[in-house]
Amino acid sequence: MTEPTQDGLPEDATPATPRKRPGLTASGARKASAKSTRSRAREFALQALYQHLVGRNTAEDIDVFTRDLAGFHKADSAHYDALLHGCVAEAAELDALILPLLDRKMEEISPIEHGIMWIGAYEFRHCMDVPWRVVINECIELAKEFGGTDGHKYVNGVLGGLAPQLRAAEVEADKAAGKAR
Repeated sequence: MTEPTQDGLPEDATPATPRKRPGLTASGARKASAKSTRSRAREFALQALYQHLVGRNTAEDIDVFTRDLAGFHKADSAHYDALLHGCVAEAAELDALILPLLDRKMEEISPIEHGIMWIGAYEFRHCMDVPWRVVINECIELAKEFGGTDGHKYVNGVLGGLAPQLRAAEVEADKAAGKAR
């Protein structure tokens, strides 16, 4: 019999590893292999919007740079274009929608969370083929992967408050369907 080590396990024993859900990283975000082309487009759009928010680069300059990044060919380039150019063009309108739902000044919001909320608000307004719950879930995933520790909770709260304003019929239909079950 082998002698126990400091942790009380025999030397040849291997400690049990926690079970991981397939398709997820250690942080709970989806692995790259499990991402759709639209999810990848959102990631590239977020990186581009970050450059716009922090570096004040133009959408055109950012677009040229982003298209050369590794993995861009796996993204839905039309969705990426719509998000990048649409969010930059409608920045003031998107901020006006988001601002009443914040508990602090816009300047105090991380540029990552700011960009994610732009993406969510833009998709609520213009991407009717994407269900409102999917918009929120995709934005939460972005915040988990790229944002601060609890940024996903903040994004969820803001977009959850915005959905009934911009997708009222869809949100109400979901609520009614939930009550019927």
